[in-house]
Amino acid sequence: MGNPEDSHCEKAERYIACCGFYCRTCKVYTGGQCKGCKLGYDTGERDIARAKCKIKLCCFRDNGFETCADCADFPTCEFIRGRFTDYKLRRSLEFLNFMKKEGYAAFIRIADTWKDCLGKLE
Repeated sequence: MGNPEDSHCEKAERYIACCGFYCRTCKVYTGGQCKGCKLGYDTGERDIARAKCKIKLCCFRDNGFETCADCADFPTCEFIRGRFTDYKLRRSLEFLNFMKKEGYAAFIRIADTWKDCLGKLE
């Protein structure tokens, strides 16, 4: 697993989960209990066929998107809506809409200041 503090070793966008949450500020990832949502799949260190997240499989494996923000159907996606309830669903859609409008670099500039993966976009 890469060091979560070292964003220069991989594309910074790789730290954004397909659903829009941000791995570099996720306590599960920074605590070493997770390998990240996308890290290692593009390099072959991890096998995408073994992934269980339906969002990741659809977005990253099947469509080759960086995140669901690249998909026109994300606002009504059954995988996103089936995975999250109320608060997390609203946050996921908020993050994805922001990325679609403002781009990944703008999202990362804000997300790098968060204390967890569900920070504010202010």
